[in-house]
Amino acid sequence: MTPPDEEIARLYKAHGPALLLYARQWADVATAQDIVQVVFTRLLSSRRVPADARPWLFQCVRHEAVSQFRSGQRRERRERSVAQSRADWFIVRFEDRLDARAAQEALATLPLPQREIVVLRIWSGLTFGQIADITGLALSNVHGQYQAALAALAERLVAPCKDSNPPTKRSDR
Repeated sequence: MTPPDEEIARLYKAHGPALLLYARQWADVATAQDIVQVVFTRLLSSRRVPADARPWLFQCVRHEAVSQFRSGQRRERRERSVAQSRADWFIVRFEDRLDARAAQEALATLPLPQREIVVLRIWSGLTFGQIADITGLALSNVHGQYQAALAALAERLVAPCKDSNPPTKRSDR
């Protein structure tokens, strides 16, 4: 027997704000809302409402919040590890070093699809085929977007010439 929607709606109305506040102990507002939504979605898919639903809801919110919190910590450790292992990508020679802040700012100016492709290609080490599968774009589109992103980044990050007088064309003819 599926729990009646009215009963679940009543539980949400009665306990939703308190559950959200409780979830906020581990997460930001948006994530806390997601946590509460996951708990009620699971309740909707269950076959019955627990006899003492209130403590059960708090227990489920706590479990989901702690799980997402730990998952976020693992993700941050993994991202730091990858960033450290690839830190030398941009430092080949002293004179070729990029200003990390400038690179981050330049990357942030790219359109989202290009930024996503650059991150997946450079920092995640995925192939263009894998990126095409992930993004749902054609392989040629992924490659074109990547090339356009690199060109835009190069233009934004190029160091100005030390010689302010550019060479002029000779008109010997």
